[in-house]
Amino acid sequence: MAEVTQKPAAPAAEAPSSEEVVVEKPVTEKDPPATLESEPQAPGKPAPVVEEEVVAVEAEKPKETGEVKIAQSVSFKEETNVVGELPESQKKALDELKQLIQEALNKHEFTTPPPPPVKEEEKPAEPEKTEEKVEEKVEVKEEEKVEVKEKQKTPDAPSTSEEPKTEEPKTTEAETVTPPPPPPVEVKEEEKVEVKEEEKVEVKEEKKGEPPAEAVVVAEVVVAKVTTVDEDGAKTVEAIEETVVAVSSTPPAAEEPAPAKEVDAAPTEETKTEETPAPPPPPEEVFIWGIPLVGDEKSDVILLKFLRARDFKVKDAFIMIKNTVRWRKEFGIDALLEEDLGNELEKAVFMHGFDKEGHPVCYNVFGAFQDKELYQNCFANEEKRVKFLQWRIQFLERSIRKLDFSPNGICTIVQVNDLKNSPGPAKRELRQATNQAVALLQDNYPEFVAKQVFINVPWWYLAFNRMISPFLTQRTKSKFVFAGPSKSAETLFRYIAPEQVPVQYGGLSREGEQEFTVADSATEVIIKPTTKHTVEFSFSERCLLVWELRVVGWDVSYGAEFVPSAEDGYTVIVSKTRKVSPTDEPIICDSFKISESGKVVLTIDNQTSKKKKLLYRSKTKPLSD
Repeated sequence: MAEVTQKPAAPAAEAPSSEEVVVEKPVTEKDPPATLESEPQAPGKPAPVVEEEVVAVEAEKPKETGEVKIAQSVSFKEETNVVGELPESQKKALDELKQLIQEALNKHEFTTPPPPPVKEEEKPAEPEKTEEKVEEKVEVKEEEKVEVKEKQKTPDAPSTSEEPKTEEPKTTEAETVTPPPPPPVEVKEEEKVEVKEEEKVEVKEEKKGEPPAEAVVVAEVVVAKVTTVDEDGAKTVEAIEETVVAVSSTPPAAEEPAPAKEVDAAPTEETKTEETPAPPPPPEEVFIWGIPLVGDEKSDVILLKFLRARDFKVKDAFIMIKNTVRWRKEFGIDALLEEDLGNELEKAVFMHGFDKEGHPVCYNVFGAFQDKELYQNCFANEEKRVKFLQWRIQFLERSIRKLDFSPNGICTIVQVNDLKNSPGPAKRELRQATNQAVALLQDNYPEFVAKQVFINVPWWYLAFNRMISPFLTQRTKSKFVFAGPSKSAETLFRYIAPEQVPVQYGGLSREGEQEFTVADSATEVIIKPTTKHTVEFSFSERCLLVWELRVVGWDVSYGAEFVPSAEDGYTVIVSKTRKVSPTDEPIICDSFKISESGKVVLTIDNQTSKKKKLLYRSKTKPLSD
């Protein structure tokens, strides 16, 4: 219901020429000026406002004649959606946007929520812990090495007593004169082996619940045999080898290969999983208004809407698309289309006919909310306002699905906003609902309105428009058209054919089965003040003539007669001349059987000081016997 004021593409290059529209000031108008929130707006298109420059003195203090003059810009001209006809800069922007969207589809960014942000304080904590652990391990290993070296320096007494007594003096002399030091490399390797063996034996015995005393004894034996290196290096090697064999032959050592196999088995499984990685998921498919984001010529039309809404700034348009897709999912658009939300608002918002360029026309009747029961049902509380918003979005979505998104198709609508008897900005609940609608339409329905026509506009609304006009872009203002009560029908006929305009707005279109349809075009005639106008239908054969006519605002006299071609014929009164007031029937339908050549003459006498708009159309049918 509300047109959104965004900052879309730059205005057309041509300088707009100006016309003048006269708007009457209702004398009994007491409503305060409207606010931006109460301004009717269209579904998502940047709220185009006509380039209306209102003179402050005229708007706020109208003359006694009750008329306010506004300079009105030339009608907005829509840009092409054919990619080949776009400027090079716009083609480049479209290609960049398509590339960004395709990358996002490949990464499933439209359906996968972004990961939560990681706190900066937690990041440095992890490496500190690992460094502490490493330092602890290094210290433990160094302590173990120091203990082993100390044991080597101070061999146990039982190990020396095991050697023969005859060899003791030789050993003492050898130690005092030339003590052959053991090879440093071999001793280090032996120490590492002994430490590892001690650790393995201790771990396995602890698992089995056995006391760790046996492991200590083995270590002492090994150290004692290492000290024999001073006597003979060869014996030392043999003793070490025997010690290793002895330790490995112990029952706990027999179970060592089992965990080694388990450790070896784990990497093999990992290598298998690495060798056969899962294939990447296919790109996701995202649709808006039943059209995929990429891969179709209709997709380009959708993307151009977002680009124009963001002045062809690719990154901004891409963010807008992602937000729109996310909002549609959260709002549940697909499910909303299937819901039954009732039809009590059909008189307030409805689609009817097409304009002269083929755009569907949506009528927003704000005066319908003067009905207190309807107003309470729509805006009494937050729950009812949400339901009203859902109904409005559902109506808009269903209307958009009927548009043609092909490059040469019609993919925008015309909004007609009737401000007659509008509740105005004083209604807080209506203003809140309008605020919510404006926000949603602005962010999620870009470039869907070709024109915004405001009819039955009160004089104070023009003053309000003058205040907000400087904040609107030229592109936005070029889409707005305003008309007072006396000029509403005439303004509508500039954009919509009379046979397409509803009868309550001065047109000929009515509900139900009628003699004429929208396919039967009407003729428009201006009747000058204090003049008579006649319409003649001539016939030379027998037939049935059917016609209908109306004068916008009536207050004229109407009559019809048949005049035969023969000189001696008699004139037949078809419809006696009578005065038709504005409260009488809006359309006069009549017919006459023609049995001889002649003409039917319709006479409209306008004795007022104002010009009148006459609409009429006719058809003939064969006369059955």
